[in-house]
Amino acid sequence: MKPLPSFAAAILLGSTLTATAGPMEEAAGAEVFKRCHACHSADASKNTFGPSLTGVVGRKAASLPRFSYSDALKNSGLVWNEDNLRLWVADNEQLVPGTRMRHVSISDRAEQDYLIAYLKSLN
Repeated sequence: MKPLPSFAAAILLGSTLTATAGPMEEAAGAEVFKRCHACHSADASKNTFGPSLTGVVGRKAASLPRFSYSDALKNSGLVWNEDNLRLWVADNEQLVPGTRMRHVSISDRAEQDYLIAYLKSLN
């Protein structure tokens, strides 16, 4: 039996993807990020309708200078780790009631993994 290509193995391994993400996973995440790009930039110096997502992984929520966050997000106490990012993209209003951000939920675990891999590459 032939070993699975890394992309197929990543899909099967799911939760371990972000720990071992490579260029293919980051590229898949860049495709998922296109859903976010209408409001968010991948350029550290550019906030758009939403804040830049460069450096978001590990950052305290609502802490980026030059952006006006909702009080709900400012008071959330969240740090954008993998678990919180996953919860946020699946249902941000459940994670932080009262947030102003509206988005299309990303509930597919593989798409979440790819998006997180891409966001990590922006750090």
